[in-house]
Formats: sequence, C-alpha cells, structure tokens
Amino acid sequence: MAAAILRRRPAEPEREPEQEPEQEQEQEEPSPLCSPAPGRIHTSDSGLSDSEESVFSGLEDSGSDSSEDDSEDGAHSDGGHGGTRKTTEKQPQAGTPSPRTEAVVSTPAEDEYAEDSSDEEDIRNTVGNVPLEWYADFPHVGYDLDGRRIYKPLRTRDELDQFLDKMDDPDYWRTVQDRGTGRDVRLTDEQVALVQRLQRGQFGDVGFDPYEPAVDFFSGDTMIHPVTNRPADKRSFIPSLVEKEKVSRMVHAIKMGWIQPRRPRDQAPSYYDLWAQEDPNAVLGRHKMHVPAPKLALPGHAESYNPPPEYLPSEEERLAWEQQEPGERKLNFLPQKFPSLRAVPAYSRFIQERFERCLDLYLCPRQRKMRVNMDPEDLIPKLPRPRDLQPFPTCQALVYRGHGDLVRCLSVSPGGQWLASGSDDSSVRLWEVSTARCMKTVPVGAVVKSVAWNPNPAVCLVAVAVEDAVLLLNPALGDRLAVGGTDQLLSAFSPPEEPALQPAQWLEATDEERQRGLRLRICHSKPVTQVVWHGRGDYLAVVLATPGHTQVLIHQLSRRRSQSPFRRSHGQVQRVAFHPSRPFLLVASQRSVRLYHLLRQELTKKLMPNCKWVSSLAVHPAGDNIICGSYDSKLVWFDLDLSTRPYKVLRHHKKALRAVAFHPRYPLFASGSDDASVIVCHGMVYNDLLQNPLLVPVKVLKGHVLTRGLGVLDVAFHPTQPWLFSSGADGTLRLFT
Repeated sequence: MAAAILRRRPAEPEREPEQEPEQEQEQEEPSPLCSPAPGRIHTSDSGLSDSEESVFSGLEDSGSDSSEDDSEDGAHSDGGHGGTRKTTEKQPQAGTPSPRTEAVVSTPAEDEYAEDSSDEEDIRNTVGNVPLEWYADFPHVGYDLDGRRIYKPLRTRDELDQFLDKMDDPDYWRTVQDRGTGRDVRLTDEQVALVQRLQRGQFGDVGFDPYEPAVDFFSGDTMIHPVTNRPADKRSFIPSLVEKEKVSRMVHAIKMGWIQPRRPRDQAPSYYDLWAQEDPNAVLGRHKMHVPAPKLALPGHAESYNPPPEYLPSEEERLAWEQQEPGERKLNFLPQKFPSLRAVPAYSRFIQERFERCLDLYLCPRQRKMRVNMDPEDLIPKLPRPRDLQPFPTCQALVYRGHGDLVRCLSVSPGGQWLASGSDDSSVRLWEVSTARCMKTVPVGAVVKSVAWNPNPAVCLVAVAVEDAVLLLNPALGDRLAVGGTDQLLSAFSPPEEPALQPAQWLEATDEERQRGLRLRICHSKPVTQVVWHGRGDYLAVVLATPGHTQVLIHQLSRRRSQSPFRRSHGQVQRVAFHPSRPFLLVASQRSVRLYHLLRQELTKKLMPNCKWVSSLAVHPAGDNIICGSYDSKLVWFDLDLSTRPYKVLRHHKKALRAVAFHPRYPLFASGSDDASVIVCHGMVYNDLLQNPLLVPVKVLKGHVLTRGLGVLDVAFHPTQPWLFSSGADGTLRLFT
C-alpha cells in the first residue's frame, strides 16, 4: 500500500515553502520515509508500521480526534495532500541538503513513476467497502487503521450561504461533494470536459476514433496458396449418416401429413380498402371500441310502387292489419300499386320515420360491450356415465296380469316377497313377487284408492282405502308366527269403559269377513283417498276428500284411537307422509308442502314447489330430502337443510306425474307419468353438508300401454333389491330389474 502511494508522488504539484528552515529541519528528521532508498521502494512494505502506512494513506487529513492530528493541522489544512510528501519536495530549497535527499533527486526512479499509467486513485477514505448509509446518523464515517474515528467535515452552512457562494464563487458550478470523505472537490477542466463528453454519448478518450478504417483479415487479391494447407477430412467425401436419418424422418413426416408443402403465393393484386374504417372488425378502425351506426334495411318488393301481385294485401288482410296494434304489425304501411312513379304521392309518415331514425341513432349504445364468449356446453355440468351408477332397473322382467280394470295402487311387503295391488275392479290381489302368481284375491266391493303394507316385519297387515273406510286385512301369507301374532295383537285389545268421542269409528269384522282376511274396519264420514303407515307400524294417517280441518286423520292401531291433528285447513290436501326418523308429518296441499312437528304441535317449515297441483310425495330414507310430483309434468327435489325453494326441478316427463318413490337402500328414485313411462334417476345424498345432492337420470322404462289417457298410476321399489314395481291403467303390474 505504501509503495502504491509512493508511486503517486511525482504527479503531485509542488508547493512554495511557507515555513522557516528550522521547522523544515525539524520535520525532516523524524520522517524516515521522506527519502527512501531506490531499492526499498521495490521491496515488500513489511517493515512499515500501521501508523507509518496511515501517514501515506491520508488518514490524518480525515479529521481524527488525536492530539497528533491537532498539532499537525496547520500542515495539512492546505490542499488536502499528505504533509510528509510536501516536506520532501521542499528539502532541496533548504540550506544544506541531506545525502538522502540527493540520492532521491539523482535516482532515475522518478522518471519511471512519472510514466506510470496506473488507474489507482488516492482514496482518502480508508473505511473500506462499508455502506456509508450506516453512518448517516453519526458524526463520523468510519475508523482508520489505528481505530480512531474519521469525522465528517462540519457543515453549518444554510441555504442563504449556499446562495451567496453560488453568486460569488465563479467555480461553484464545478464543485461537487465527495461522498466517500464528505469534502467539496473542485473539478478540473479535463474532468469537466470528460463529463460533458459522457453526457453527449461520446467516448471518454479524446484521441479515440470510433470510425477508423477497418482492416480486412483477407485481402482482395487472389493468392496462389490457400490460407490453410490442411488436408481434407475423411468425412468430407463420405455420406453423412446423421443427414441420412434427418432426411428419412422428414420423408416420413411428409408421408404422414405432419409437414405440409409450402403453398405458392397468390399472385393476385391486393387493393387498398377505402372503406375499411366502416367495418367494426377492421384493423384500420380508428376507435377500437367504436360501434358504427345501425344501417337501415334495404327496401324490398313491398316498398315498390309496382309490387308483384302476391305482395298486395286482400280485403281481409287489410281489415286485419287495421285492427292490429301498431307495434304488432309486420309492416307499418300497406303495399300499393301505382301506374307510374309520377303518380306516387308524398309519404305521409316521412317525418315520423325520420324522427324515429334520429332517436335510434341517438339512443343507440355506441360503445362495444366486452362479452364473454362462452360455449353453452361448458355450462352444463359434467354428469357421470350411467354405467358408473349401477345398479338400477334397466329392463322389464315380469308382468302381473289378473285385474280387470286399471290398477291404482300397489305396495310391497317389508321382506320383499309379496306384493299387494288395488284396482277399480273392486278387488285387492296379493302376488308372489318372484313368480308373478296371484296368491289371493280379496273382493272389497268398491274402487280401491290406496293400499299400504305395514312396514313392521312382525306384523302382517295390509291397509286398504275403500270409499269412506279403511280395511285392515291379514293376508295370511309368509311366516305363520307373524300371521298368528298379528291376530293375537288385534284380539288383545280391550275397549275402554267410557268410549271417547272420535272422528272415526273402529268396527270388528264379521265371521264371514274374517274368512276373507278382514280384521278391522275404520269408518269415516267422507271418502278416503290415501292411507300411509308410520315407520314403526303402529300409526297410520289417512286423507279424506272433504274441505275443512278434518282432511287428515291419524289412527293408532294398538289403542284404536283416532284424532284430527289440525284445527284449520290450508287448502285441499293431496298427499301426506311420515318422516322416517323424526316426529314430523309432511302434508302436501295443491300449491305447498308443510312440515309439522307432531310433539310440539307446530309448523316447522313450508316448502314452495312452484308448480300447479302437487300429485305425489316421497321422503328420502335419510329424511333430509323430499321429492314431489305435479300434474304439470314437474318433479321437484327439496333439500330441507338448504332452502324452502326447490333445489332442482326435473322436467323429463311430457305429461302429468302420478307417483314418485325413493329406494330405501340404494340412491335411486323413480317417477311414473301419464306418458306411460317410468324414469329412474340416480339421487346420491352425501353425508357432507357442504356437498349438494347429485341427480342424474339413468333410465327410461317403458312397457305400459296408454289407456283412457292414463299411463303409470303408481310406482314402488323393492325393499332390498334394485327392482321397481309399477301399476298402470292397462290393468297390469310390471317388475323392472
């Protein structure tokens, strides 16, 4: 480092001696570095101490707080160069030069360093590559090699002083602040010229010519000898295998059609489109969001003064046109025929049409709306394939024939072995499911409106709605213990001493009726349209065809009691259903479905199907979803946890729906309609409350024949198998498996 600083000595200007010879002599003696030997400059600087290096590094000019710097402040205050080097240059002017000084003057090393082209600058701040932002809030900018602080120069000048300096100092414009030391530095003329050249985008060196003539490596003269006399390689006259593979791949791509040959350019001349700005899709349009004014439609044959005969209206068409509203007319004028163009009178609605045209131009939205180009197919949810949703009934397996009239209702036993059906031929038939054989026929003497098998496997009872009574039949099929236990259960009842006033009357069957299987008869005041059992098999609800609050009655089998749960009516009741797991009763009127809590005796929820005349009702086995069928061919799915509005409305049928049903185990539900078809749908209800049910139609089952405008009247699922039973107006029952 000392050697690098010593190399900069000859380039510094000499100063006039300002001190006495005695002081120069005092400063000369303690400085062993003022006149170094020539050989010492080229050797290593390991003999120098840190303090001696600091003398040449300029640390004493940075303002340390030691007493030595204060004593030498007078020698360092002028110019900013090291005082030791200045004293060395003044010594030849003293009285008696020292031998060492003469040796320095006579040595040729100064000429060597005078020609030194080193770029190294005299860095006054020796704090190293430390960011100066770290010392922004401190009075110093670092530390020297001895650990002393290097203080910043004091700056107490305000803006007024700076303005005065700017006015008085002619060199103010070329004075900049050194960020490394914090001192003001006056730029020389060479430095100012360098900055100006760099600002103009020129090279920093004045003598550099960027436009020197280029010297070609090869001359333009023809030579008899080549530049290189290297013999040719072997690969230069042997066909390349790599190129052969590339060519073969390209030939294969052309044969496969992956690479198309270049089409010849069209030689037809291209003309400039003068009216391109009128096209809203043209690139030359001035405003990209501009919409041109709508143009008037060109006149047709009707606007002609001599239209063809088929465009002239007849007298009836003329009267019909005059009776129509102006907004409903196809034409706002009547076509007329004139012998010549001179005979055409003035158009009476010319001013009105011009005014309407001005309104169209004025009210037209003249800015293009950014619309999203959406494919309608992307909006349809991706439904799974039906084959992934199996099992579900796909084909007709059995046909149960025997009824003489339309079959209105059917019901399956809890075990799935027997099937009960009611018909308009005044009979109830009991079938074996697996063989389609009629095991028993029970005549009831009137049209059967509803049939319901008791869901309790230990009780063998079938409830039949006939006219104004509900008949409880013991079909005596299946397990004899269950058949005998049912009779014992009914015979064990003892009537109370004081019979209570009930809306229905319980009557025991006669001996003749008991032989046919009848056990009890529940008589009402009005005709019964539906009977349905509770899940435990002890209660059953009936719907009466009467206006008022007694439309729905609930009967208890074990105590033979009947009660009317409602005090007032909310419309004509169509269907009722018990909740499978909670004490709820669902009552479907023509326009709504009400959910009642039987224990609290209050209305819990009212569902709005938004359809005309609910015809059927079914509850999901989990109890959180219900479906309703309507006479306007809609199937409505309700999620009780989601909303009182329909979750989905399915319009797959073309005619009125007569019956809907859920499968007790599989995620299936079905609907029967007057179009003689049964549609089976996959309805998966997830345990996750955040996931909506998945409804997918999977199969359309056909087999019933349309009779008297009626098709399928009732549907029911097998309790354990993915089978479906249906009854129709053609007098048959069908099993789909």
